[in-house]
Amino acid sequence: MTETLAETTPHSDEPIPAYPMPRASGCPFDPPPAAQALHAERPVAKVRMWDGSTPWLVTRYADGRALLADPRVSSQSTLPGFPHPNAGFRENARRRRSFIAMDDPEHARIRRMVTAPFAIKRVEALRPSIQRITDELIDTMLAGPAPADLVSAFALPLPSLVICTLLGVPYEDHEFFQEKSSLMINRYSSAEDMIGASDALTDYLDELLGVKLAEPADDMLSELATRVRSGELTRREAASMGVLLLIAGHETTANMIALGTVALLENPDQLAVLRETDDPKVVAKAVEELLRYLTIVHNGRGRVALEDIEVGDATIRAGDGIIIYTGTGNRDPELFPEPDRLDIGRDARRHMAFGFGVHQCLGQPLARVELQVVYGTLYRRIPTLRLATGADQLPYKHDGLVYGVYELPVTWDA
Repeated sequence: MTETLAETTPHSDEPIPAYPMPRASGCPFDPPPAAQALHAERPVAKVRMWDGSTPWLVTRYADGRALLADPRVSSQSTLPGFPHPNAGFRENARRRRSFIAMDDPEHARIRRMVTAPFAIKRVEALRPSIQRITDELIDTMLAGPAPADLVSAFALPLPSLVICTLLGVPYEDHEFFQEKSSLMINRYSSAEDMIGASDALTDYLDELLGVKLAEPADDMLSELATRVRSGELTRREAASMGVLLLIAGHETTANMIALGTVALLENPDQLAVLRETDDPKVVAKAVEELLRYLTIVHNGRGRVALEDIEVGDATIRAGDGIIIYTGTGNRDPELFPEPDRLDIGRDARRHMAFGFGVHQCLGQPLARVELQVVYGTLYRRIPTLRLATGADQLPYKHDGLVYGVYELPVTWDA
């Protein structure tokens, strides 16, 4: 066991590790060693949060999947016991609720208002546009100097351009919303900074909604404006939904593009398969495996027990906080043989990178298409793509709710 498992509380003789747990240096893709130790030895265990609270950490796949689908488990982030990453998240939950932090039937009612644009058929219709954006960004990067930062030149602009088009947000404002988004998903942001960023983004989306109310267009903000006009949502509720869609629409995919590229460059045999194939099924399989292997939402999924629940040898009491740790769940050898090996040929479709149950990620069809286009294009277009520094020298996002790299210097042969 690592030293983080040596702490005790006056209420138990069982050691309680501090949470979140740091990843080990030199192992940028693997879950934290302390989480792996718990997965093997004590898969349902209490951990200590920043505020002294002690929610349960659930590290095995079967337990986590069952809890994510259990109606006795609540996503309502305003409930006592909910495990917030920091004070800013807790205060934001009190001031501005998101539908992802609600339970049914309220959750289902609001979620239905924004599901249509993410339907598989509509997302597939975007594939040619996503392909065009991908090729244009690669052309621009190749025309510039090498080394280049793949994050700023490619990984971040691509999903930002796509979600801006879908929402009806001007892309020229990307520096503003990317900066505020980063503050809102950084678990070390002060409460003041996080609330300020949240208010700024909500005000920004509220102003855009005003424009859409006056002059509707063919975009999601205009659809939300229609809901405001009909009285189904308040304007502030619609703005908050816009904030969630804007942040989720670019942060997660951008990090998957960049971190997935690092993982593939560090596994050249797997990269070679992608570089040499034109089979969309091979690419789609690779996307699922990279989602499983990296699990970039790496701080788990918070919940609260509404009733006493037996999980393994533990009894989670009503009111207890729960963190479902999908990072180790997606590395569970009972479901994925040799789980710590990247194998883009494996069937990884049952991973929980997008969560599970009624709160499963709304935008996963769009993320899949974006990643399929990127992983099927980038390495074929730039076959000599390689890191311009060691993988162990990259600035990894240990401080974020979404894992990735802040910068990714790459180079290639002219």
